[in-house]
Amino acid sequence: MDLDQIKQILELVREHDLSELEIEQEGLRLKIRKDSGSLAVASAVQPAPAAAPHPAGGDETAPRAPGTSGVVSDVADDDLELAVVKSPIVGTFYRSPEPGAAVFAEIGSIVRKGQVLCIIEAMKLMNEIESEYEGEVVSIYVENGHAVQYGERLFAIKAK
Repeated sequence: MDLDQIKQILELVREHDLSELEIEQEGLRLKIRKDSGSLAVASAVQPAPAAAPHPAGGDETAPRAPGTSGVVSDVADDDLELAVVKSPIVGTFYRSPEPGAAVFAEIGSIVRKGQVLCIIEAMKLMNEIESEYEGEVVSIYVENGHAVQYGERLFAIKAK
């Protein structure tokens, strides 16, 4: 990875307002974290040659596919680690699978990795948004039935 590639990666982080990004390519691991408005390269580690290569076809800078939990970033707040789940797509946010049904998650709910947190409807398709972390839901940023934009905050989870 050369300096021009690192500059392009930093520009993508700024452009998409990501809080954290980790990339592994050709045995090099690069972790970038944005704290209080400034970017810093948290680590650039060259693993031992015995390390397995990154799976082919993975593009860490691309948006995640519908049905995944979107961009997840760690936010430090008085030593409290929160995982913020952001919308991977534009659509309508629903907290339950159908009107009148129980919600997927509430503030105070303990969620597991892979558990559905909400549904985002986009072009008549219902996309389940799953948690990538285990922990307690401490905030829900969007009201049921409201439109969400790509990258908009949906949930904050106090990760275990």
